[in-house]
Amino acid sequence: MSEFLKELHITSEFCQEHDIDAFTKHIPLEWVEEAVQQTGRASVRKRRFPAEQAVWLVLGIGLLRNRSIPEVCDKLELAFPDANGDLPPLATSSIIKGKEKLGSEPMKYLFKLTASQWDKSQDFDDVCGLKLLSVDGTQFKTQDTPSNQHFGYAQSTANFPSVLAVTLMSTRTHLISDAAFGPVTNSEIHYAQQLVSSAPENSLTLFDRGFFSAELFTAWQGASENTHWLTPIKSKMRYEIIDSYSEYDHIIDMPVSPQAKKQAPYLGDTWRARLILIPSPKGEIKGFITSCLCQEKYPIEDLLNVYWQRWEIERSYGELKQFQLSNKPILRSLKSDGIYQELWGILTSYNIVRLEIAAMAKEHDVEPLRISFINALYLIQDEFLWCSGRSPGTIPKKLKDLRENGKRLILPKKRKRKPYPRAVLAKTQKYPNRYKRKNATRS
Repeated sequence: MSEFLKELHITSEFCQEHDIDAFTKHIPLEWVEEAVQQTGRASVRKRRFPAEQAVWLVLGIGLLRNRSIPEVCDKLELAFPDANGDLPPLATSSIIKGKEKLGSEPMKYLFKLTASQWDKSQDFDDVCGLKLLSVDGTQFKTQDTPSNQHFGYAQSTANFPSVLAVTLMSTRTHLISDAAFGPVTNSEIHYAQQLVSSAPENSLTLFDRGFFSAELFTAWQGASENTHWLTPIKSKMRYEIIDSYSEYDHIIDMPVSPQAKKQAPYLGDTWRARLILIPSPKGEIKGFITSCLCQEKYPIEDLLNVYWQRWEIERSYGELKQFQLSNKPILRSLKSDGIYQELWGILTSYNIVRLEIAAMAKEHDVEPLRISFINALYLIQDEFLWCSGRSPGTIPKKLKDLRENGKRLILPKKRKRKPYPRAVLAKTQKYPNRYKRKNATRS
């Protein structure tokens, strides 16, 4: 017997003996019912496709991007039997109608509820006693419909409307703690301010250079007890040195712009931070500012090690778009409320994959980021489809055997490579350009 047939035989036996469901394992039915009831989407009437089942459909759509919505519904057997006890397939119009009736609020409520609960069970990277988090933004294209034009266009030449999303993510597990998104016409800072209340106490959050804002960082620092931030400096940043720990470590005051004062009158004339400079071999000076002012409590060496992790969140966005969304850059929904619903489902499904990866990593005593995301995603998708039963939600309950096979998913440790500055590839032109030669003469 070939190795493939052996694996297939073992898998079939496993699926018959176990009821596997990654969703109902991490999302109890009580949470789904609470999300539906708290947002007013519960139905007294008994339907073949009630709101609770529509929630599982949206989660399945977020995980199975390469399958149609009716196919996901049929594969997971989400519809209840009819009055005669039969299970005829639901019409596509009935599925879409049930999905639209659900709306986006239950999915948002479910994401917030699950994220807050899952955060409590996860470990974080630790630096100087602070949990390490990261904030960054990304864009999702939508269908070009009159309803979706509400989101706006990223550029004047763009063909599709876009949604701008900003997330708060753990640098250790890449689990999303909170998210805010909406029209791309708003700035990343606008959505980051909606995440301030989610900043946990005793934490250090890494921000990209585009989030530089006195109002945002002041609010973030006061969100909870011992809540800190760190961000790269801009080349034209104005500041005054108040105190110096060393040649490359200073306490500075920065002026608050008139525009910031107008938007937030409570801000003073200046705001304070710690400036750490990083000289490069070519003589360029780069660095970052942070709210970790105390040199003894937050040594410069520890902060420098943290600074190099600031791109981790971009890697997670790449995995989500390239693998979970199957490189399909445009979301499915034709209506704006459906876009919000779809994104909340995608982010919740992404978190479930990350939870299973964290469980595999704990089983084999490795860091979560050493588990291959794409292989773990494919395994969970296979279990999702092969082992769907008649349990509520019809999706797995335990993945113990899947985790035992996680040895094959462990990646080698990252090698320390020579750092290179980031470069943006030139966009290819649609038509070739013709250039005149400098010394060209008429014949």
